[in-house]
Amino acid sequence: MSDPYSTLGVSRGASEQDIKSAYRKLAKELHPDKNKDNPKATEQFSKVTQAYDLLSDKNKRAQFDRGEIDADGNPANPFAGMGGGRPGSGPQGGYGAQGFDGFSSEGVDLGDIFEGLFGGGGGQRRGTAGQAGYGQSGFGRRPSAPPQKGADIQYKLRVAFTDAATRADQRITLSDGKTIDLKLPEGVEDGTQMRLKGKGSAGPGGNGDGIVIISIDKHAFFRRDGSEVRMDLPITLDEAVNGAKVKVPTVDGPVMMTLQPGTNGGTVLRLKGKGFSKKGGSRGDQLVTLEIFLPKDLPELAKRLEGWHDTSNPRADMGV
Repeated sequence: MSDPYSTLGVSRGASEQDIKSAYRKLAKELHPDKNKDNPKATEQFSKVTQAYDLLSDKNKRAQFDRGEIDADGNPANPFAGMGGGRPGSGPQGGYGAQGFDGFSSEGVDLGDIFEGLFGGGGGQRRGTAGQAGYGQSGFGRRPSAPPQKGADIQYKLRVAFTDAATRADQRITLSDGKTIDLKLPEGVEDGTQMRLKGKGSAGPGGNGDGIVIISIDKHAFFRRDGSEVRMDLPITLDEAVNGAKVKVPTVDGPVMMTLQPGTNGGTVLRLKGKGFSKKGGSRGDQLVTLEIFLPKDLPELAKRLEGWHDTSNPRADMGV
C-alpha cells in the first residue's frame, strides 16, 4: 500500500479535520454505488478507506510517523536495511563462508568478534527482557512481533432518508449471523463510517473490527442540503389567494402550517428543527417552497374570472 498521506492527498502535518475532509471528498467521488462500472474506482475507494482508518486513529498514526508500523498497520522490520555483506553468497542469498567481502570466516571465531563489539563474555550475550540476545553466530534474533488481530470486515448499511434525518436505530446482521442495533452518529451523511470494535475476523491477537459504511437512500420529495431538508409543496389557487391551514409532510411526520392570504408561489417557509442532526446534537430546519397549482377545470375558472384582468406586472423588477 502507498503512503496513506499521499493516498488522501494531505501533508504529514495535516489536522484531524483536514484528514476527515479529504477522506469525505474522496469517498463521495469513489463510492462503489457511483462507480459500478469502474472497478479501479472501487479499488481506490478501498485504499482511501484503509488510509483513513490508519490516520484517523491517533495511536496508529503516531506509530506510523515514528516508523514503528507500515502503511498496512503491520510492525516495521527492525532489521530492514542491515547488511554490508555480499548478497547471494549463502544458500539463500545471505552470507556464506565469505559473508563479509574480502574476509574469510574460516578459522575465525565470530562469537569473539561480536563479543568485542557488544561486550559480554562466554561468546554469547543474552538480551534483557523484551530484547533480542546474541548467539554464538553473533546475529541478533528478530524480536517477535505481537500477535496480529484478525482482518476488519466491511458492511454496507442502507438507511432510509427519514431514518438518517431522525437518527433512528438501525439493525445490521454481522458475518456470524448475529444482529445488533446501531445508533446513527450526529451529523451522519452518505459515506459515514462506524467502527464496531471486535466485530471483524478472528486472529491470534484478537478479533478485527467491523466497519459499517452508511448509504442514505434518496426520498420521493425530500432533498438534503447540508443539515437542512428541502421540499416543494403544491397548494391550490384558492389556498394562495384566501389563505389556509395546510398539512405539510416532514421527516418527523406531518405538521400543520398556516398560509397567509395572498401567498405567492415560490415563497419559502421554514420549519424549525425538522432537518438533519448536526455535530453537537442540534438539528437543521426544513425549508418548504410553495408551488401554486391551477385547478384542472380551467373553463370554470375562466368563467369566474370573466371580465376581470390583473393589470399588475410581476416582472417589473426584472426590467421587462
